[in-house]
Amino acid sequence: MQAVGFYLALPFLYLFSVLPSWLLYGFSDVVCFLIYDVAGYRKKVVSENLQRSFPEKTEAERRIVMRRFYHYLCDLFLETFKTLTMSQSFALKHCSFDEESLKLFNRYYASKQSIIIVMGHFGNWEWAGNTFSLQCSQQLYVIYHPLANPYYNKLIINMRKRFGTRLIPMKDTFRTMALNRKEISSTAFIADQTPSPEKAYWTRFLNQDTPVFTGTETIARKLNYPVVFASVKRIRRGYYRIFAETLFETPALTTDGEISEAHTKKLEQEIRQQPEIWLWSHRRWKHKKPERQ
Repeated sequence: MQAVGFYLALPFLYLFSVLPSWLLYGFSDVVCFLIYDVAGYRKKVVSENLQRSFPEKTEAERRIVMRRFYHYLCDLFLETFKTLTMSQSFALKHCSFDEESLKLFNRYYASKQSIIIVMGHFGNWEWAGNTFSLQCSQQLYVIYHPLANPYYNKLIINMRKRFGTRLIPMKDTFRTMALNRKEISSTAFIADQTPSPEKAYWTRFLNQDTPVFTGTETIARKLNYPVVFASVKRIRRGYYRIFAETLFETPALTTDGEISEAHTKKLEQEIRQQPEIWLWSHRRWKHKKPERQ
């Protein structure tokens, strides 16, 4: 059944990918009406997440953020499949580097220094990967969690690799990075996924006790790769800019939890500036903090 559903959907995904932007976003508006106003997709989850994250906002203000988020979620879904057929010029026109941020990555490459990039599900991270691979000299690796559906998993992998990005399954992260130490690389970790509560670093994030994967910190300290925080801000509909800053130049000198705390707080700052472009439909706070922590 998975194969039947996939091959029935595939022609439509390619159709979306070749639509001109004005028609793509017009279709996105229709989809938004259907999932927000008609189906109410995960509205309870989104509403609860916003209420707990922004208690200082009024209910009316949170409803505005929620509606903007659903509009953005639909845009993001269709933009992702635009990658199937987009040209290099389209990719660079619609997602560009902040000038100083591009210089930062170029400096690391010139000094033959591999780095770790940490970011969240904020803005169009898929388009950011394309732009990085097209404009930066170091090899970009992205840590990913394979999808349960093998057909969509293969499609997403091929999309992400179109412009030169390489992928590392989450379970193979450290082994692969250690084997590739002679290569000048940037390895991107998405930091706002939900780890097992017993193995996580716990902190306050958006007013809530939140578990954070410790893998980014552990690997950065073992390999002593500089940790760079990247943010993909939406400039206007369909256009993004990548910003980056170094959080830790020598991670081996940090203390337990220092890296995890820093990149989590930085992500919170970005979300508070543009709350509608973070994944509020994600069940980020489904675990309770263990008593011992």
